[in-house]
Amino acid sequence: MTTITPYRSDLRPGRDGFAQLLRAEWTKFRTVRGWIIGMIVAILVTVGIGLLAPASDSSGCQQVGPSGPTGPARSGSGCGQPSVSLGPGGEPVTDEFYFVRQPLAGDGSITVRVTSLTGPAGTINSPDGNSYGSPGIQPWTKAGVIIRKSLNQGAPYAAMMVTADHGVRMQWNYTDDTPGLSGAVGPADPRWLRLTRSGDVITGYDSADGTHWTQVGAVTLSGLPATVQAGLFTASPEYEVDRGHSTFSGPTQATAVFDHVGLSHGWSAGPWTGEWMRGDTILGAGGSYHQAGGQFSVTGSGDIAPVVAGHGGAADSYMTLTNIVIGVFALLIAVAVVAALFITGEYRRGLIRTTLAASPRRGRVLAAKAIVIGAVSFVAAVIGTASAVLTGSAIVHARGYAMFPEPWPAEVRVIIGTGVLVAVAAVLILAVGTIVRRSAATIAIAIVVIVVPYFLSVTAVLPLGVDEWLLRLTPAAGYALQQAYPAYAQVGAIYAPWNGYYPLAGWAGLLVLAAWAVAALAGAVYVLRRRDA
Repeated sequence: MTTITPYRSDLRPGRDGFAQLLRAEWTKFRTVRGWIIGMIVAILVTVGIGLLAPASDSSGCQQVGPSGPTGPARSGSGCGQPSVSLGPGGEPVTDEFYFVRQPLAGDGSITVRVTSLTGPAGTINSPDGNSYGSPGIQPWTKAGVIIRKSLNQGAPYAAMMVTADHGVRMQWNYTDDTPGLSGAVGPADPRWLRLTRSGDVITGYDSADGTHWTQVGAVTLSGLPATVQAGLFTASPEYEVDRGHSTFSGPTQATAVFDHVGLSHGWSAGPWTGEWMRGDTILGAGGSYHQAGGQFSVTGSGDIAPVVAGHGGAADSYMTLTNIVIGVFALLIAVAVVAALFITGEYRRGLIRTTLAASPRRGRVLAAKAIVIGAVSFVAAVIGTASAVLTGSAIVHARGYAMFPEPWPAEVRVIIGTGVLVAVAAVLILAVGTIVRRSAATIAIAIVVIVVPYFLSVTAVLPLGVDEWLLRLTPAAGYALQQAYPAYAQVGAIYAPWNGYYPLAGWAGLLVLAAWAVAALAGAVYVLRRRDA
């Protein structure tokens, strides 16, 4: 009787785990030269389109000094846009209002009662020699008391104010705002305001009767000099009208009536000085004041607020981060092609049978493919976007133009957000490819649901409102991750996709895109398990 000994290999048995499946899918990806080339092309296209904006721009015409825009437009540029003042945080600001002031030496307080705030409708005359139609008082027209570090444009300040439609507010350093008493001011419903200085700390109070006071806020304005400028002010921002995805704006004026003006401690008994603190905006309507006994009537124009990026006027003289990263739509198209081929190529060549035979758990196969294509797309998007931002900014500065100031954490957020946007979109496209199994159909669906809504919104093809709903409901909602600049609640402006603002917050847009990707993946797993390969 012959005994047969079974063959035993000297090699150790391999592990059939998810890590090995991931490695296998990554090997598939990196060994297909066309897919690697596609990702490289996606990066280059992103950078190239991003460079076209600063290289061909004729609106970013401000020459830039060591601390920001300082000089006139380059001769022959055809620009003539004014420079924009910078606030304490380096942000562009509008600093234009009518100021009735006295110097405040040391600590002290100013108290006033505001009895009315009105704005004329009809025609107003501007100091530029033109007449403009005015629709009347604007929602963020404001008047009150203010303490400023100096009379320089962009100087730190704190103010207590009444507004036309937003009640009493305390605002400071242009970007900060907190509410006080609600309701509109009028002769039958006046508002009392008070600002108190104690060293570098400015405290704001309001009252409905001048007896019972409520603290609205307290802020520290570091480095205040011994003598600051303080007093009454009125500002009335420009109005904007949406004209088919372009805006028309013009100056407005407002008049506030103050009485019961009370000064304490560090105030001198000198006369009041009234002047229009003219800022850097193109249009302004000036102002004036009249004093009769203890009553002041102050008429003013302009605003004390941050400038909204890409929003006309002086802001048009700046290149923005949004301009530079616009090439991401082309990156998405390239990624859509690669992500579609990553799955449909296996169906077309019949290799999917081999893949599923090697790893029968089909959900794991799809998960591994999703992780690989998502990771590769994320890296490509981050490299492309970061390169576009760095090189685009360098070109802007090399040409002597102004770049809309943005702190580096915000730039990093946009770069990483773009990577997440493209990665999740790639997973969505992979899932669609698994369901439809056709490359051309998958790419067409991806372009229709991700790229087209964005393109229609930013190119102003659709009416305002329709484009915003597209960016709320479709996978293109993920583009909100690219919003580089904040939409300020205290600045009345048309925040729309065509000037870089999205209807959802970044995290909310990501949730919408992720929901589409998860739903598509669930459908893909179901189809993959139910159908033959």
